[in-house]
Amino acid sequence: MNKKIVKRQILEKIFSHLKEKEITLILGPRQVGKTTLLFQLKEILEKKEKIARENIYYFNLDLFSDLELFKSQNNFIQFIKNRVDSNNNRLYLFIDEAQRIENAGLFFKGIYDLNLPIKLVLTGSSSLEIRAKTAEPLTGRKRIFWLYPFSFYEYLLIFDSQLTSFLLKDDVYTRQKILNLFNHFVLFGGYPKVALESQIEKKVIYLEEIFTSYLGKDIGSFLKIKDVFLFSKLVRILAEDIGQLVNVYRLASEIGMKGETLKRYLSFLEETFVLKRVLPYFSSTRAEIRKMPKIYFFDTGFRNFAKYTKETGRESLMDKEEWGRLLENFVFSELVKMGEAFNFWRTKDKAEVDFVLRKGEVEIPLEVKRSVDNNLTLSKSLISFIKVYQPKEAIVVNLSYYIKRKFDNTLIHFLLPYQLTGFLERRIKF
Repeated sequence: MNKKIVKRQILEKIFSHLKEKEITLILGPRQVGKTTLLFQLKEILEKKEKIARENIYYFNLDLFSDLELFKSQNNFIQFIKNRVDSNNNRLYLFIDEAQRIENAGLFFKGIYDLNLPIKLVLTGSSSLEIRAKTAEPLTGRKRIFWLYPFSFYEYLLIFDSQLTSFLLKDDVYTRQKILNLFNHFVLFGGYPKVALESQIEKKVIYLEEIFTSYLGKDIGSFLKIKDVFLFSKLVRILAEDIGQLVNVYRLASEIGMKGETLKRYLSFLEETFVLKRVLPYFSSTRAEIRKMPKIYFFDTGFRNFAKYTKETGRESLMDKEEWGRLLENFVFSELVKMGEAFNFWRTKDKAEVDFVLRKGEVEIPLEVKRSVDNNLTLSKSLISFIKVYQPKEAIVVNLSYYIKRKFDNTLIHFLLPYQLTGFLERRIKF
């Protein structure tokens, strides 16, 4: 099982971009398959495009032997010129973990501006700008592609690809099969090494490897944070509070650090793709929350490991409140992987809608509920949003119903959680 290679949904978009001059930049957390993706691209170039192997180069900058070539920009330029033949054939240069290069943004800007017959494809486990520290980033010279842990659709491809054809259809047999896989996915997340492993004990071991490697490499070595223990404590506290409003200074006081330090740590956590701050949605009304963000983790498995130690166990994941939070975090993660723009909505009277999708001036409220009663009763918060903003459509993600109904002039779509991605891609026309 763990040797299976999954074709990522973003693969074709990235391959199409290889024809463009601008730099292809693939960003995402460690161990989400960036290296595998590069080798898939390399294989397509060789087999389908018939590009000669001597015109394709791969560098892994986690290896000191490869990194040595990039210590000097002049040396790398000479390396390229020595390999550009008289026919001016294009070189494809795949550079893994490009943030390892000192002043990476400036380094590749200089090479790009030489207009050599090359295509640069870079990957990074954190934004290049963290390391670059330059006034001349790659603005106008790059296109960023975000690679995250598996989406649930990609996860289904591992275990039963036929089920992907039934995501927007519903019957008791199919629903049960998909929900069984869905439960495992929400518990252990979509990191490829974890997802591809069938044994639960090994899944936990792999999550521990990912978590400790992150603290050691990205936090301890790369970002030079001295108090890794305090940083880890912050991650665990945030893991308990997914989907909750975050008061930075109150949290800093609770942990015992300065507010500005905590802000900096939150930025690091975002830049290294552990979590994301979701900002509130508001119009002009003074009754709406405008400042405090909510925090979600990119991967529920990473979040669960951060929260639950071996001593506490993971039985608490099965209680209703915890599953409600995980379901909400799952929806967040799927929206991010789709590239959706969204906020949350909350009033000072504590009326709240989990997410508000934004497409220009169109808003679609999205509420996540573990259960919905037989009458399909809408929450007071969602009704409040509908009355204020009068959206044409709204979504209620739940574990019970796949159906639609009208409320005033708003069409309400009740969706099972695994249907959200396909529904947004195929049904909603913004």
